[in-house]
Amino acid sequence: MAGHLRLGVNIDHVATVRNARGGAVPDPVRAARIAEEAGADGITAHLREDRRHISDADIEALMDVLTTPLNFEMAATDEMQKIALRHVPHAVCIVPEKREERTTEGGLEVAKDENRLAHYIAPLREAGCRVSIFIAADQRQIEAANRIGAEVIELHTGAYCDAYAEGRLEERDAELAKLADMAAFGHELGLEVHAGHGLTYDTVQPVAALPEVRELNIGHFLIGEAIFRGLTPAIAEMRRLMDEAREG
Repeated sequence: MAGHLRLGVNIDHVATVRNARGGAVPDPVRAARIAEEAGADGITAHLREDRRHISDADIEALMDVLTTPLNFEMAATDEMQKIALRHVPHAVCIVPEKREERTTEGGLEVAKDENRLAHYIAPLREAGCRVSIFIAADQRQIEAANRIGAEVIELHTGAYCDAYAEGRLEERDAELAKLADMAAFGHELGLEVHAGHGLTYDTVQPVAALPEVRELNIGHFLIGEAIFRGLTPAIAEMRRLMDEAREG
């Protein structure tokens, strides 16, 4: 059941560095092409409402040049739906979004917003986009995502990674167990299971070893590591660790 574990590389924070000074460099589209050559199975880009990193022009350019699938992260707003329907990327991932947050802080609350979200994603599915929902490893949210017609769920790994980084080992183990249980539960419902948020070389292998998980989306750590070793070696090492965990 395990099979090849795909790696989606998120290039948002190449754009963050660019936007800190303005201008055109570093170019996130160039980073995406390097990531493809380094072994990424797809590229993830989050077009936020405030455009703090990825821009509309970046999405246009990515759609033009990518040879691997684009995973277009977006909030469930009318504006983002129109943009997604104009470009029709391979996949759209619906994420929660708050203007004051530094990064996505948790999973989408699906269970309390089922009717709206079901109607929201219907045109995206009809256009040919695979719809993914970024959610906590919570049975109630997974059941709701399944009911509204999502094809994919992406489990938020942030709590597990934070517990690891802060040395809270019991909590780390509990969060990992929750991820394992909910990955299996989502798979049993017929959903494709992805995972991501905060994963590093130190935390990736236990998640990569979960047989139901088909794809990991990793960005901030890889872009940071690229400062020290280059983007291609940074991705190659992540790919090695993922493959090692899968084979083990």
